[in-house]
Amino acid sequence: MPIIEIRSLSHSGVEVYGHLTERQLRDTTGGRDGIFIAESPKVINVALNAGYEPLSLLCERRHITGDAADIIARHSEIPVYTGSRELLAGLTGYTLTRGVLCAMRRPKLPAVDKLCETARRIVVIDGVCDTTNIGAIFRSAAALGIDAVLLTATTCDPLNRRVVRVSMGTVFLVPWTRLLTPVTSLNTLGFKTVALALCDDAVYIDDPTLNSETKLALIVGTEGDGLARDVIEAADYVARIPMKHNVDSLNVAAATAVACWQLRPR
Repeated sequence: MPIIEIRSLSHSGVEVYGHLTERQLRDTTGGRDGIFIAESPKVINVALNAGYEPLSLLCERRHITGDAADIIARHSEIPVYTGSRELLAGLTGYTLTRGVLCAMRRPKLPAVDKLCETARRIVVIDGVCDTTNIGAIFRSAAALGIDAVLLTATTCDPLNRRVVRVSMGTVFLVPWTRLLTPVTSLNTLGFKTVALALCDDAVYIDDPTLNSETKLALIVGTEGDGLARDVIEAADYVARIPMKHNVDSLNVAAATAVACWQLRPR
């Protein structure tokens, strides 16, 4: 267990925790899949249990024999960087309230057809850039039994540090990958697509026709503009959530959770 005491922010090896942007972290390994940062022992352990590869730890001294002890015991070969709380806050830009960060290798993303081979219910996130919403969608998807999540090219990175934190590590539990072809390509995999949108001709999500489908892909989009018109028009169904008190819509994460529950396999 190599414990490395750092005394300056320029110490070699810790730049991934503070000096590199999210984009640089994705591109930092010279052609490999990049790095992401997981925060807190609970979230780190979820990632480790899911098979993610740790590269190093950063924690306060007290956590070496405390909250990080189990992680260090599981992976005694990785370097553990430690220092004062003030120094680590200067490196990361904030006080480590949970005390432990882990740099991890990004996994190779699976092909869409392989990921969806046995799936019955999937969520497609199209054009959502808010990291809090992405994290909340993954948490709902995991809790409500969604088999896979697909993200279009205009949707933000699920391994962004805030997404991982908001999802409470559930981003490691639900299989996901990028969908770089039109959503209509899911029809060739046996899915019927349902766009969640505020359209006059939309059916309600409790329409029994939707749940009668064996394989269903729920498409959700960004708040404000919502899904693009061509995405809505290409979907097999358009659905909306019944509302009361003249409320027109829910936050995209809340709406996705409601739809996932209603459209779960019966």
